[in-house]
Amino acid sequence: MNPIHKFTSSRLYHLLGSTRKARIVSASAVALTFVAFGAAGVAPLAMDDDNLPVKTITQDIASPNLSSQLTEIDQQDDTQKYVREERIRAGDTLATLMQRLGVDDDAAETFIKKDKTAKAVMQLRTGKRVLAQTDDDGKLLWLRASIVDGKDIPVKTVSITKKGEGFTADEAPIKLERRVEMHARDITSTLFAATDSDADGARLPDAIVRQILEMFSTNIDFRSDVKRGDRFNVVYETFWQDGEMVRVGRILAGEFTNRGTTYQSVWFEDPASKTGGGYYSFDGKALKKAFLKSPLEFTRVSSGFSMRVHPISGDWKAHKGIDFAAPTGTPIRAAGDGVIDFAGTQNGYGNVIVLKHWNNYSTAYAHMSRFAAGVKKGQKVSQGDLIGYVGTTGWSTGAHLHYEFRVGGEAKDPAKLNLLAQAPLTAAEKARFNAVAGDMIHRFALLRPVGSASTLAQK
Repeated sequence: MNPIHKFTSSRLYHLLGSTRKARIVSASAVALTFVAFGAAGVAPLAMDDDNLPVKTITQDIASPNLSSQLTEIDQQDDTQKYVREERIRAGDTLATLMQRLGVDDDAAETFIKKDKTAKAVMQLRTGKRVLAQTDDDGKLLWLRASIVDGKDIPVKTVSITKKGEGFTADEAPIKLERRVEMHARDITSTLFAATDSDADGARLPDAIVRQILEMFSTNIDFRSDVKRGDRFNVVYETFWQDGEMVRVGRILAGEFTNRGTTYQSVWFEDPASKTGGGYYSFDGKALKKAFLKSPLEFTRVSSGFSMRVHPISGDWKAHKGIDFAAPTGTPIRAAGDGVIDFAGTQNGYGNVIVLKHWNNYSTAYAHMSRFAAGVKKGQKVSQGDLIGYVGTTGWSTGAHLHYEFRVGGEAKDPAKLNLLAQAPLTAAEKARFNAVAGDMIHRFALLRPVGSASTLAQK
């Protein structure tokens, strides 16, 4: 049964002026009369709709007062200015860019060309955004652009502002908005087909795909193990500027189910201890190896941890380290997280760095040709950080790295030590870790299909 509606209305007319900004200068009053019928009831099944009673209700509604609102808009328009956005094109000059931005201001162009800070606008890369605001005559009020680093990541904003009869230029660090994204993928053919899919509205960035491969490659051979029916969930961070994604961060948590076994990993960086972050299983066990097998890419091991004839003195004595033969200038990496305890010249070691690690462990790197920029005592380093370069300083007969692993200051053979995991979490760190892990477990639960089951392997 459908109620009968009767409507009575008047048309609304807008009279538009033809000023430069197409402002609204007047509007007619609005008169609206609404006539509606409403009836509700329960009728016998045999009742005919034509015999239903009809009741008409008419009600007048006061017209809204638009004139005051339109007057306010008209007054604001006198001071309202418009912001224009353009992207740098190949072959752009400052003049062509200013023209597209609607800027007709010789003084502004001269300022940008001569000012040390402002001239960065002339070196922007193709595709980068520039915003500008002008007055009615095209005179520049302000201009803003983002400056990127060598990896095309915005690092600072340059702002040029009209001040009195001239201009000022300032730069400030970029303030990016951090977002957390969650995605799930099913493997129907290959891993890369799944990562390229935009089934949920987003294709996974290449940087995230590389991190997935690195995160799970110790458990999964992605060349042969991945098969149809496998799936993975990933939570990662992205960074945005003015509504545009400018870079991808790290994976915050990952979960990969391969042939019925699920592997999980969560990033944890303790805000209290500030010792650097790492990936852990959900029960709080570190997944990263405590020390690299080798602190550099070497050609060969020229001398192991053993007794030998010293190449210079000719004496038979213990060699308390491992020598990695490599060309001069080969980068040397920190074998583990730690603090630089010594960086300088030391007798037969030549240029040497000693790192202090957790649990009374330390490592030494000798015969360096030079140290990495900024290296100094007390500096914190993370596993894999560049600390110096291979050389042949000190008592050395050829370019190589002499690497020592020490426990309590005494050199030990690292091959005979069981050092698979990094430092365990303290009780306080574990409590904070559980809060982070709990959040990621909840996110994974939202991403998993209903009723899914798998064997969990926290490795």
